[in-house]
Amino acid sequence: MPSVTSTNWPAGRTSNHGGEALARRRGRRSGGCWTGSKTPAIVLGKRLDILGWNNAATALYLDFSALPVKERNYLRLMFLHPGFRALHREWEHDARTAVGAVRLEAAGNLHDSELTQLVGELSLRDEDFRTWWAQQQLSGRYQGVKYYRHALVGDLALDCDTWNSPDGTGQRLMVLTAEPGTPSADALRILTAWQEPREADRPEPQRAQ
Repeated sequence: MPSVTSTNWPAGRTSNHGGEALARRRGRRSGGCWTGSKTPAIVLGKRLDILGWNNAATALYLDFSALPVKERNYLRLMFLHPGFRALHREWEHDARTAVGAVRLEAAGNLHDSELTQLVGELSLRDEDFRTWWAQQQLSGRYQGVKYYRHALVGDLALDCDTWNSPDGTGQRLMVLTAEPGTPSADALRILTAWQEPREADRPEPQRAQ
């Protein structure tokens, strides 16, 4: 599984929901790395390709490693993966946001063949995407609250924040946190606990011959 590290990312930015949410995100980093965190984190490329994730993201969304690399794209999953789509309680809002983010990238990179291929596929296979893409809405804002309906733990309301990579690659780190003491925090804790490998499932160390 591609790991998610925060070492090369900016310290953060102001959240729509004030300093408390941002402080939670900073506080849940462990040794500069999100890989073992109970906070879902995903690294997205400029086309919203899913480049890295942690176990908590797998627990919330799906096992990205089980997908072919070509299908590990946030925008593509929003429109073409039934389970990923059903997870988003406000699917239209979240899908439009994703379309706007990729539209913004396309406006600045007209000769990206992979992006052209992605847009062509989605335009052929989904009427909503085709309509919204034609509207030419530009937006790269991923912060705010995302609402989920998970098959195992029910409804969650998670603060979403993103950090843009300073290296000019167009990558962004998306992190989701729950306000402590809320039902969403309890649900997220249970969900990530289930994702952790059980002691019985861990291989025994090999003895020296």
